[in-house]
Order: sequence, then structure tokens, then C-alpha cells
Amino acid sequence: MPDTVPSIDDVRRARETIGGAVRTTPLVRSPSLSQFVDAAVHLKLENRQITGSFKLRGAINAVAGLTDVQRRRGIVGVSTGNHGRALAHAARSAGIRCVICMSRLVPRNKVAAIEALDAEVRIVGDSQDEAQLAVERLVAGDGLTMLPPFDHGAVIAGQGTLGLEILDQLPTVETVVVPLSGGGLIGGIALALKAARPRVRVIGVSMERGAAMHASLLAGRPVSVAELPTLADSLGGGIGLDNRFTFRLVRDLVDDVLLVGEDAIADAIRHAGVVEGETIEGAAAVGIAALEAGLISDPGITAILLSGGNIDKALHARIIAGEKIALGQRLGS
Repeated sequence: MPDTVPSIDDVRRARETIGGAVRTTPLVRSPSLSQFVDAAVHLKLENRQITGSFKLRGAINAVAGLTDVQRRRGIVGVSTGNHGRALAHAARSAGIRCVICMSRLVPRNKVAAIEALDAEVRIVGDSQDEAQLAVERLVAGDGLTMLPPFDHGAVIAGQGTLGLEILDQLPTVETVVVPLSGGGLIGGIALALKAARPRVRVIGVSMERGAAMHASLLAGRPVSVAELPTLADSLGGGIGLDNRFTFRLVRDLVDDVLLVGEDAIADAIRHAGVVEGETIEGAAAVGIAALEAGLISDPGITAILLSGGNIDKALHARIIAGEKIALGQRLGS
């Protein structure tokens, strides 16, 4: 598909394109969270996706749309970890070159997972914006095709397939809670949900430390924010001052945006591991955190997306044990 604002038809086509290359992940009822809010709460387990996060959907759909010339030259992307891993997986499957640029804030376990998929990794600067400059140099100098983590029509359409799956698995859903960073995930999901069920409430949740989309919505335009260490590292980075698609999608289709603190994120990771039996990273925990904090009023029949499980094992063990995590320059290093 051309790189334009995706439509519901693009999301449906994406489902056909990626169907044999991704898992249809389970959606399960959480008895503990349902009892906590006196409503039927379900968890969409995208942490069980092949590369450990939802990002594979958009990456495979975007790689499938490359021209022969673009395939010969290869692809490049900037990532906080999960997008890079998904691109590396998709590129290796397609037999094409892949370069991933990341900042020093990306946890070491995520860097290692990308390297294990034969991608070239470049660590550049202390923010995703600095890493993006390296991407642009590779596009100009080597002729690589940039596949961005969220602000790209095929990527958004691929992530939107999660909305179709949720509707298939829970047709009566009333509220869908989605981690929010650059907006590709929630934008695609909201597009799919609202086309079929306009009354479904879509709620985005991000961390208090450096939530770029939240700040941009308040300002009425894309703005820059400081990128800070956080347990929800996958939600870090800006949305791009020249954002083309996701700012509008989130502004027009998402019903509410909430922020949660680091202690709440840690508690939600612990809840998922101890009570639900699911290993999730900080970015995936923000929906549970918002629910447990009482930030979602009258949720009704709810689906909470657990977006990924790529957390450093040692860090996860410390959180499960109840240790207070000091936010250093590189979590999981």
C-alpha cells in the first residue's frame, strides 16, 4: 500500500497479508481484575507474539509492500527495541539487509535480541531523536528504505489487525485499553474498532515520564519532550514534529489518554507475573496500572492489551520480588 493515511480496508488487507506470519494471540478473562473493578476484564496477550510484541504485525506488512529495488538495497529503522526486533525478523525472513539505530537508553536485552536476528545495530546518542538522525544519514548515503516505528501507513494498518482480532474474540467489548507511545498501535486499533463499533471506548495509557503524544495532544500539535529513563522504555521517544498520520488518528479516534507512574507500572508487572502468570514489560503493564489505580471509570466489558513481554529477566525478577527499581541510564544493562 502507498504510504498514506490507512483506511479500514487497508487494515483488512493487512490481515490477509500477515496472516501466515504472525500468531493470533489469546484473549483471556482475568478473574482478579474483573473482581477488582466489578466488570468483565480481559487481557489480550500480544506478549506471546513471535517476537514478543505487537510490532511484528506492522513490520511484516510494511516489508511485504517493498518494491524489488527497495528489497535489494535493504531497510533501516529507529527503535526503542521491539520495532527493531520485528523489522529484523521480517527482514531475515525476506532475505534483505536490515539496519537498526537505537539510543543508549534501550535495554541491553533488546539490543541483543536484534543482533541475534542478524540485523546491523547502531547505538547513537541518548534519545530516539538522535538515533533518527543516523537513520536519515543511511537513507541518504546507502539508499536504504526507512520503515518507521509508527508514523507509516502500512505499519499502522498492520497494528490495526489487533482491533479486528479483539472484535472477533470479544464482540461485546465496550472499552479497549492500549499502551500509547507514537500512536501507530492505538491509531490502527481505534481505526478498526470505530469502523465496526463506533461506541467502543478506546483509552490510551502512557507513563508520566516523557509521554510525547500526551504532551502533543495538550499542545494541539506535535511537540518535543525530554526522553527519560522509565520502566516503560518501549513508550519512550517523540512522535516527530513532522508527524503525518498518528497525531491526527489519536486526536480524532481515541477517547481518553491517561498517565501512570513508575510505582504503578512496577505493581502492574508484578500483578501480571504473580496473579495472571504472564511476563510483560513495563510498556505492556500501563493498562493494568491504570485500571488498578482507578483511572478508568465504568469500564464495562474491557480488553486490556498486553503489548509485549521483552523485559530483561533479571529486572523482571527484581520487580517480582518487590524491589524498588532505581531508574538508571539503561535499565536491564
